[in-house]
Amino acid sequence: MSALLEVRNLTKRFGGLVAVEDLSFDLNAGEILAIIGPNGAGKTTTFNLISGSLKANAGRVVLGGIDITGLPPHKIAGHGIMRTFQHNMPFVSMTVIENVLVGSHRMMRTPWPALMAGSGMAEDRSARVRAQELLAFVGLPDYADRSVGELSFGQGRLLETARALAGRPSMIMFDEPAAGLTPVECQRLAQVIRDIAAQGIAVLLIEHDMNFLLPLAHRVVVLNFGRKIADALPATIAMDAAVIAAYLGTARRKRARAG
Repeated sequence: MSALLEVRNLTKRFGGLVAVEDLSFDLNAGEILAIIGPNGAGKTTTFNLISGSLKANAGRVVLGGIDITGLPPHKIAGHGIMRTFQHNMPFVSMTVIENVLVGSHRMMRTPWPALMAGSGMAEDRSARVRAQELLAFVGLPDYADRSVGELSFGQGRLLETARALAGRPSMIMFDEPAAGLTPVECQRLAQVIRDIAAQGIAVLLIEHDMNFLLPLAHRVVVLNFGRKIADALPATIAMDAAVIAAYLGTARRKRARAG
């Protein structure tokens, strides 16, 4: 059985700097795959290459057997890849449920401006039912008609997740989802991500918080200076000498100094 996402020999150069070099990995439906590494390792560049925000110098990205290499972000989203970012990016003039509805636009036959003007009422009602279900799924069922300004940062992260799910993706990319969250919020988000994967949706995430990531991920890819140095189960990664030297040891020393 083929992987849902196949990354093959992906390379990105910025002048003389090689940000990502000959990177290959697979991601299966329903799998939670984490990409870790020190700052400057090429993690965000990899995300940007997959999502179409950057053009690769070499290599291929294949989703569900379709080569999406070099497509613009909206075309890649149309193929089923949704993404959240390090910082919440809500539409502040809209309510919570309207923010979720924006994520469903790729599934709509009626153009979004026409929906907002009142056309396509049956389709709009169906989308609103789905949006309310997604708000319940992430734990925000009572916030549908509230302003997004009433949400805490952690609740905003859950809203971003609901909006990504509204497009019925086959894959969601999370960029440091635990950043800025309290321990309780981290636990809630981790469970939501597990529930997403249980639906058969592939999850690709970047994360620095190993306490959040290692119990969550099914598999971990480690980058260092743009190259893959490991691809294994979390327990194996935690004991890998090269990974400890490149990243985990540094992370642990930082935590020790902070304590």
